[in-house]
Amino acid sequence: MDFIQQAINGLGLGAIYALIALGYTMVYGVLRFINFAHSDVLMLGAFAAFYIAPKIEKVCGPQSVLGVILVFILVALICALIGMTIERLAYRPLRHRPKLAVLITAIGVSLFIEFTCQNPNVLGSATRPFPQLAAEKQFHLGSAIVGSTDLLVIAVTAALLAAMWFIVQKTRIGTAMRAVSFNQQASLLMGVPVNKVISFTFGLGSALAAIAGILYSMKAPGIEPLMGVQPGLRAFIAAVLGGIGNLPGAVLGAVVLGLLETFAGGIPELSNYRDAIAFGILILILLLKPAGLLGRATIEKV
Repeated sequence: MDFIQQAINGLGLGAIYALIALGYTMVYGVLRFINFAHSDVLMLGAFAAFYIAPKIEKVCGPQSVLGVILVFILVALICALIGMTIERLAYRPLRHRPKLAVLITAIGVSLFIEFTCQNPNVLGSATRPFPQLAAEKQFHLGSAIVGSTDLLVIAVTAALLAAMWFIVQKTRIGTAMRAVSFNQQASLLMGVPVNKVISFTFGLGSALAAIAGILYSMKAPGIEPLMGVQPGLRAFIAAVLGGIGNLPGAVLGAVVLGLLETFAGGIPELSNYRDAIAFGILILILLLKPAGLLGRATIEKV
């Protein structure tokens, strides 16, 4: 097993998980519930790129840098609107209801999107090849071979994480997000537009999921309406591993999970058990530190 090769592959996989996990952890941080439809927004982002990319290619030329950037921006905007619409129609009316009602609604929204998209009159259930957005090149790093797609995944994720940090820590809306996350009622009394902040949080998380969907599809053999289930589940686990509600924790958990999966898959005798090994170590970590790697244990009043 080539250590450097597996480490690069693991970082690329973890980077995609990180983008998805940030959406889970941001929504949990603000509303304290898991948005299970988040992984389906990833799938919608992939299909949006599938239809938009050929049209952009006609204007900007095949595999142009400007074309790739336009595809990312347009798909992120589309999915941000989808995420905000889901929040407005499905979750906002239930905001003051028991969390279990919201959780069941999230599962229902997820199933609704998946089954609707599998309808032959919508997207259909067949797997489709994802268009090649950028020319694929290979670079040699010692004995390891690094694809340009892997470098693109890591570079885009690093840039988006830096942008996320700036938004959350240095902007007015980021301050409002942190205030709502800390105490929603107090924020409302202080004049913070809570509804707008929550809507923005959903939009931002959905935009990240859309970009993750494009990056994931560039490395996947094809796209189909259930493609978001597996990466969504792993990103959720990564968010829990890092400490649900903690943004740096979500990134750390995603990288750890990506590396665990990749290294386990690189050992021939263990490759069939890569998921079992990765999740077994996850369970061990959570047994030793239930709040996650960077999470803080909280005491609930009863």
